[in-house]
Amino acid sequence: MHNKFLEKYYFIEKFERSNIDKQDFNTTIIYRNYKKNYNIREILLIKDYCKKRRKKFIISNDIKLSIKLSLDGAYLPSFNKDFSHLNYRFKKDFCLIGSAHNLKEIKIKEKQKVDKIFLSSIFKKNKNFLGINRFNLISKLSNKRIIALGGLSKDNIKLISLTRSVGFAGISFFTKKKAP
Repeated sequence: MHNKFLEKYYFIEKFERSNIDKQDFNTTIIYRNYKKNYNIREILLIKDYCKKRRKKFIISNDIKLSIKLSLDGAYLPSFNKDFSHLNYRFKKDFCLIGSAHNLKEIKIKEKQKVDKIFLSSIFKKNKNFLGINRFNLISKLSNKRIIALGGLSKDNIKLISLTRSVGFAGISFFTKKKAP
């Protein structure tokens, strides 16, 4: 499958204007902070800054806060297996994204009714390494939109066109240079 316009998702752990400014307009910013409680003031600063820059902004692992602050969506990491958000009302364009590393986690994310699934790791050789072939096999087992995650670089980004992925996500890819 050839993707002309890949969706892009950039994970940040702190607010740095210069890194957000380097991203093109169709890059969604995902704020994640697993070490401490979210700082509401910082989230609102990022939200306002992203809005001025016409970028979507979502936070990780706190759907209730995302709804309360009227953000563009929420991200559910693979370790989040909670279903309480199914009782919440979402605004029309609210995007719920989940991540998974295997078929079992994909099925959990589908039951959580996510819109898109980050599937990892496509290139990073860690304990969750899939490679292109396994990535494709697993992604075919879901009807959700799949986003490639893990180990992307300027050298392998073109290989995304060999997958069912509609986009990619990462951290270092976006901070090394201006995104393509």
